[in-house]
Amino acid sequence: MSIEPTIAAESRRDPWFRRLPVISHFNKSVGLQRGMLVTGLVLTGLFLLTAIFAPLIAPFGFSQISDAEGNFPAQQAPGGKHLLGTTVGGYDVFSRVVWGAQTAVLVIIVAVIMSIFIGVILGLVSGYIGGWLDRILVVVADAVYAFPSLLVAIVMAIVISGGRSSLWGGILAAAISITVVFIPQYFRVIRAETIRLKAEPFVESAKVVGASNIRIMTRHIYRNATRTLPLIFTLNASEAILTLAGLGFLGFGIEPTSAAEWGFDLNKALADTTSGIWWTGVFPGLAIVLTVVGLTLVGESINDLNDPRLRGRRKAAPGKTGPDTAGSGTAGSQAPVSAEVSSS
Repeated sequence: MSIEPTIAAESRRDPWFRRLPVISHFNKSVGLQRGMLVTGLVLTGLFLLTAIFAPLIAPFGFSQISDAEGNFPAQQAPGGKHLLGTTVGGYDVFSRVVWGAQTAVLVIIVAVIMSIFIGVILGLVSGYIGGWLDRILVVVADAVYAFPSLLVAIVMAIVISGGRSSLWGGILAAAISITVVFIPQYFRVIRAETIRLKAEPFVESAKVVGASNIRIMTRHIYRNATRTLPLIFTLNASEAILTLAGLGFLGFGIEPTSAAEWGFDLNKALADTTSGIWWTGVFPGLAIVLTVVGLTLVGESINDLNDPRLRGRRKAAPGKTGPDTAGSGTAGSQAPVSAEVSSS
């Protein structure tokens, strides 16, 4: 009878910031798992800091081709005031790489927030109400999920801006296409959790006291059904960057005078490769790879650490003397509780 108060007392002793998603996962990680998580966090942090402080980091504007000394030389090798060289159009490669991070962050914010907002609402309604509405939404979600995101992005780019996008035109084209494709992912996860949670005793108790369906969904089910959203967010953020880069590479992205975009720069760098000019394509491509790898490592690490079986094996392997020797006290304190429950 004293198990639940003991668990509640232990959770209250932890400061609120230690219970945040990434920090709590870091405390539970160990060995290779912690190394992957730290690597992902470092790469993701550099990406975000670059986007936030782009006006301070970039020596020139994303569309600047001249300064007080005159026009920038075309295809200049890295060195001097052009740290990573210049493109065939005279743009500074380093400045465009830095400003491109800001464009990528805007796409992630718009696309993923729209996907979460719509997917969570549909998942709650479908899973809780059920019936014919649930069957229709499941069929529609499965049909939408079959469409490739890049194809939808191309169509949206043409519909919204005729294939020649301004800053917000390109962002909306990529964001809407990503939203349409990613909604089924959030919908499936929230629907499955809602179906499981609506059979729990606390939901039945809320019905008995006369709580409305909207109150039950928003106050009781929503908070428990959305715990896996940070994982899906990180994975979808990397997919959003790849979709935006694919649009730019195929020529449906943002114009260089409107914003910097890594995929567009890769497209313009194709003609330079035959001439031995490598810097115009290597650095934008490296920015895409490092950013996607960082976000993917964070997402996969969170996914592994959310699975007690994977976390238990990795924590018990380094030192075989007990759970407390391999990682945080949170996971180690769960074994005695489980044993006490089974014995009672």
